[in-house]
Amino acid sequence: MMAKTTIKLPFLLLFFTSLTLTLAVAENTAYPTIPGTQETGFSLANEVPAPVRREVYADGRIYDISHRITTNMPAFGELEGLGQYLWLPASIKNGSLANNSEMKLATHTGTHVDAPGHVFDHYFDAGYDVDTLDLEVLNGPALLVDVPRDKNITAEVMETLNIPKGVRRVLFRTLNTDRKLMFRKEFDSSYVGFMRDGARWLVQNTDIKLVGIDYLSAAAYADLLPSHYEFLEGREVILVEGLKLDGVPAGLYNVHCLHLRLLGAEGSPIRCILIK
Repeated sequence: MMAKTTIKLPFLLLFFTSLTLTLAVAENTAYPTIPGTQETGFSLANEVPAPVRREVYADGRIYDISHRITTNMPAFGELEGLGQYLWLPASIKNGSLANNSEMKLATHTGTHVDAPGHVFDHYFDAGYDVDTLDLEVLNGPALLVDVPRDKNITAEVMETLNIPKGVRRVLFRTLNTDRKLMFRKEFDSSYVGFMRDGARWLVQNTDIKLVGIDYLSAAAYADLLPSHYEFLEGREVILVEGLKLDGVPAGLYNVHCLHLRLLGAEGSPIRCILIK
């Protein structure tokens, strides 16, 4: 009996190994094998710890104020959210040497920046794209302020905020953050933003050159283009929209915002952080 068992064991191991590889291939049918390659059946999936996604770093000293891009995040004017934006045409599972994704995004997706060519066609034709934006404006000391929750940002509201002269970068936290509008799939036109007189007052009476806000547009829906005109006509104010400001105490920080250098684009997704 011992001799027979010893002889059959290698065959049993071979059978179960073959069965395991067959099942592994069957589980990956969503990734068709590329001609000329074959499935290895080897995976480290069960040995890799789950990743940690954070909003706060360095024991509370660094805040990530950019929204994570997801299929269910809001897109301007859309009721069904952003939708699929990422594809994996080349994957290790289907025989490629590496995973290589492709994406298709509107330039004003999620946390993003506006260039003057966004609303002025003569600026667009002249080349005032995101590649011309001043990194000195996008990086430096910034003030995070809370806006009264019951109204859009008018000239009257701007006056009551009492923003000191010399402050060049201000992030405006509004009712949009309280309502968690950036976490809802459906676009909501009732968001809080700047009315035209508020934008004009800011341009004419403050030293602010970077305006940040917590929804997809700095301009209130009722004054969408007029407010943008006030901000961008002089080509000195930069708008950063769709900021993630929940859980961040109001006060003074250093802001660091870096967008993609998209030649010819009037907007770009941007990564912004605050550092105490």
